[in-house]
Amino acid sequence: MKIRIKSNSIRFRLTKSEVSKLATTGYLEEETLFPNNKFIYALQGTDQANGLTASFANNKITLFIPRSFITEWPNNSEVGIENNMLLPENNTLYLLIEKDFVCLDETAEDQSDNYENPDKTC
Repeated sequence: MKIRIKSNSIRFRLTKSEVSKLATTGYLEEETLFPNNKFIYALQGTDQANGLTASFANNKITLFIPRSFITEWPNNSEVGIENNMLLPENNTLYLLIEKDFVCLDETAEDQSDNYENPDKTC
């Protein structure tokens, strides 16, 4: 699972096996270790939400995803789900979760579990 944070936006990219695990268990979590702490990021299925929402507590970002979306996600062509979450003082937090596609340019990263890129030409 990859995470990208820029200003008031958070984007998660998931491989095939991660999408499958999320659909099966309803939860996915990873962490990045630091000398005196760790940063945790997670995705959690919920029956309480119509769209993406997020929380941040105890060094952990959790994005809550409608369970109805994640259970069908491995078997459909939906690339992802997004939402502009309203924050106090007319601010928003842009949230995006999407399938991770194989890069079109050369990269040393292992992409064997990524989705076939729809922009690939033969």
